[in-house]
Amino acid sequence: MANQTTAPPQGELSAIDRFFKITERGSTIGAEIRGGLVTFFAMSYIIVLNPLIIGTVPDGTGQVLGGGTEATPESLGMVAAATALIAGVATLLMGVFANYPLGLAAGLGLNAVVAYSIASIENVTWADAMGLVVIEGIIILILVLTGFREAVFNAVPVELKTAISVGIGMFIALVGLVNAGFVVPGEGTIVALGNLGTWPMLVFIVGLVLTIVLFVRKVRGAMLVAIVTATALAVVLENTLHIGAKSAENPDGFNLNAPTFSGVVTTPDLGLIGQFSLLGSFQNIAAVSVVLIVFSLLIADFFDTMGTMVAVGAEGKLLDKDGNPPRTRAILVADSLAAVLGGVGSTSSNTAYVESTTGVGAGARTGFAAVVTGVLFLLATFLSPVVALVPYEAAAPALVFVGYLMMAQVAGISWRNVEIAIPAFLTIIIMPFTYSIADGIGAGFIAFVIIKLALGKVRQIHALMWVAAAMFLVYFTLEPIQTALGLGG
Repeated sequence: MANQTTAPPQGELSAIDRFFKITERGSTIGAEIRGGLVTFFAMSYIIVLNPLIIGTVPDGTGQVLGGGTEATPESLGMVAAATALIAGVATLLMGVFANYPLGLAAGLGLNAVVAYSIASIENVTWADAMGLVVIEGIIILILVLTGFREAVFNAVPVELKTAISVGIGMFIALVGLVNAGFVVPGEGTIVALGNLGTWPMLVFIVGLVLTIVLFVRKVRGAMLVAIVTATALAVVLENTLHIGAKSAENPDGFNLNAPTFSGVVTTPDLGLIGQFSLLGSFQNIAAVSVVLIVFSLLIADFFDTMGTMVAVGAEGKLLDKDGNPPRTRAILVADSLAAVLGGVGSTSSNTAYVESTTGVGAGARTGFAAVVTGVLFLLATFLSPVVALVPYEAAAPALVFVGYLMMAQVAGISWRNVEIAIPAFLTIIIMPFTYSIADGIGAGFIAFVIIKLALGKVRQIHALMWVAAAMFLVYFTLEPIQTALGLGG
């Protein structure tokens, strides 16, 4: 029996196994499917959230995405359909081309920059803003194809890469706690404990407790079982108590969306695909300002993905002795093309999602898991009512628990060696405190260079670490630079 369970699948499954190296990476078809499902459920909120960010903000001419001066269910539906479609295509590309268990979708933070800092500039249209996203993606792709992006990644010390992974673990745990409402902005404090006496909070707590219990009992697919169970509980509560979505009038409702069932299939409107103007922004924004805007998008995208692919690789034990994942360049090419696709599809820059670590925690090790996630995103363009059944509170426990799994890597950092310990510490704490992966990486890079300089160990600083630190200095000072050049506001 043992030989039968370890033998590669036969027929078509055997071909899949060979192509994705599933057995070679110590995984199974079942584990990959589970991992792909968990990643999708952990990421699917973007289908609802992205329209609320980029679909509700008028551009510099007063128009919202999809047309008109105000968002409508129809226009928001267009953004949701495009968001799911582009995420599906980008994630499939990552799975098939790079063979890595990474899900990609419209980047949170990046979409806010596009909505509030680019599209809202006077006379700038949404098509102009998406054209800048395409330009940023093309530049990122060129940096990958020339080897620069990969070279910067390889120049980062291994322990600093470990710190990036740990910091991301803390970051996504905080994201999960905030999404569930377990942590809220405090009065007189930065954060505080949320209201634990609500029905949605019960869904989150049940999901988290079930995840922990199943994990310690070594139950396969613990996170997926917990998500499905918590979702079922949420649906029962909503349909019996009519809790509704959270709002000013309903502070105890479900975050983002209530798990209501309104059918199975809808016909998506994909009218936003291709609605971008590559050079239109140059007619309405000063050229220097365009450069700074593209640079800010580029830096965030450049280093967010670097951190995410390390975190995913570390969680799945896929990294080599230097902390590099397999097929690094292919991963970065797929991510760069995703940024371009995001602009082409009017969904903002698409990038790797740190929620992919939940899928890896559930067993994913190869690109087949990403294929599963990608197919689910494509189906979501038609099955949005089903996707809406999974509230934040049901998916958030997986994020919190994966934060624990990633935090365990902190033991791999030499905490008595201040030359790496201080940069690692800053990297780890600044990610969750600023709600930005790129900010944490930048703080760690700059601190690493400063400490080596202070100790007179200039030769130990890789040339590309100098370049990266300098890029982050510009990134952190963009606002005063824009103000000095009269480009602020």
